[in-house]
Amino acid sequence: MPDLRLQSVVELAQDMAGALTPLEAVRAAAARATEALGATMAAVSVWDRESGRLRVLVNHGELAPGEEELPEDESYPVADFPEIVTYLDERWTTGRLPRAWVQTAESVEPHAGHAHPTAGAYCQERAAALRRRGRACCVVAPIVLHGQAWGELYLARSLGMPGFTDADADYATLLAAQVSAGLAQTERLADLRRLAFSDPLTGLANRRAVDERLESALAAHNRDDTVVSLVVCDVNGLKRVNDQLGHEMGDRLLERFAHQLSLAAAKLPGSLAARLGGDEFCLLVEGQKADEVVAVAEELCARALALAEGEGVACGVASTGDSIGPVTTPDRLFRLADAAQYRAKAARAAHPVVAGRSHGPGFSPDPTVLLADAADPHRRADGRRGPTGRAGAGDRRRFRGAAHSADPGQLLTAVLSALDRAAAAKAVHPADTLGKLVVVAETSARLLDAVGWWVSYVPPGSQLMRTAQHAVYRMTSGPSSSRAETARAQIEAPDAVFDLRHYPMTRRAVRGGAFALRAGAAGNDPAEEAMLVVSGYRGMVAAGGRNPAGGWLVELFADDATLPLGQAASAMRALVAVGLAGPASPPVV
Repeated sequence: MPDLRLQSVVELAQDMAGALTPLEAVRAAAARATEALGATMAAVSVWDRESGRLRVLVNHGELAPGEEELPEDESYPVADFPEIVTYLDERWTTGRLPRAWVQTAESVEPHAGHAHPTAGAYCQERAAALRRRGRACCVVAPIVLHGQAWGELYLARSLGMPGFTDADADYATLLAAQVSAGLAQTERLADLRRLAFSDPLTGLANRRAVDERLESALAAHNRDDTVVSLVVCDVNGLKRVNDQLGHEMGDRLLERFAHQLSLAAAKLPGSLAARLGGDEFCLLVEGQKADEVVAVAEELCARALALAEGEGVACGVASTGDSIGPVTTPDRLFRLADAAQYRAKAARAAHPVVAGRSHGPGFSPDPTVLLADAADPHRRADGRRGPTGRAGAGDRRRFRGAAHSADPGQLLTAVLSALDRAAAAKAVHPADTLGKLVVVAETSARLLDAVGWWVSYVPPGSQLMRTAQHAVYRMTSGPSSSRAETARAQIEAPDAVFDLRHYPMTRRAVRGGAFALRAGAAGNDPAEEAMLVVSGYRGMVAAGGRNPAGGWLVELFADDATLPLGQAASAMRALVAVGLAGPASPPVV
């Protein structure tokens, strides 16, 4: 039985980790908790502090008359649930999270051993409520999130079934704690998804969002011939504005154009406005005629010319509604739109260049299509696709992009994609915390062109941090003294151990923080500075956190060739949180 119950806790964590929204996570928790405790129904409720009521989010299982699986307005005064409003007293007194308790339909006193101090006055009413719903007993476990009462997990059994025991109540406490952890992770993932799919400057979608949307749009096109169009724009004169007026004015120009792009998107239902990065934007349109898309692009070019300090945009359009040949993969549509935008920029055109519409006397076939296909490394000399049928993600667009980037959005995109690929290929087990953090560290280090990376581990309750895995991509020129070489060797040794009591910044990071450090900067912690000096590194970024297996830290180290690490700290903190999510295991010794 203990093994089965432990397995149920793991399965509950996995189900919640796989949810995309908080409501999905709550539904998964209710279903798994019902099964784990042999209950006939479960409910998860949240404390709505504004209204002072406990609002039911989901009911699962055998429901009584009037109960709904997803009720629109099932709520109760929170004053009827003293365990919610007074749980902090119990936590401060005992040092533990509040325990679940059992109520039966017959008793007028709470179950011995699990009674809440203030619950006695409410037991008779709760017993009557159980009888009205045809239930023999219930177990109630408060859910605590971010140190505050969040709601409760309620499980019940029907008349004729055995009552819940003290052991069941203890198990319900454990399940509620896991629900809390799952909800916290769902919130972090929701924040991360927002960061990963939006551009922080303009609020538009970003390239990752475009990539995902374009995949599904072209699937619809190849299935039922839905027209898919892509408008790619490059804001002219941004460098001049940045150099002469300052980057703040450059950002304002980008924001003003983003506003115009949003207005254009509103005229084309089913479209997505996005910033691809730097001065490049796009509009992805699904289900609209090519002529309508071109007309909106014409208007967008005119509005861009009217922007203060701007010089208009170079605009390219590619649509499956035009004569551009078969489009079965996203990379070809992007290459066509990029090629059209490239020709518009070269010609300093005030109007869009449209792929497939440039042919005429002396232009057969279309030069934009020829340019796009010539840039495709997988297109053979006979005009057919190579064996892969598509370009790799890194090669998809010849006209923009770089092998390295310190942009937080690109860092999030690259690492999340790497984690997705590792999970899909089953290269990393869902419970392999170290394996997931290695993917985070390795992908981040390569994008930032870092010297190397370290993943370290702190056992529960310990202050000693041990390097679990590391990689060095190139050597640095550290100090030459024997003492420094000894210290450097210790730092780079796979089994290096550090006492966190001597490294306050690292200790805070292991608790869920992040920091960046540049050698020689004013205000550096002496111990952390020494780590860089003896190794010859010029900077570092560290992010960490905890899960049931212990504390973890991911560190990237820099030399003069590494891209700036400071702006990557917040993104690294979010990515480490993703790596720590779900089932956990310590590193294999």
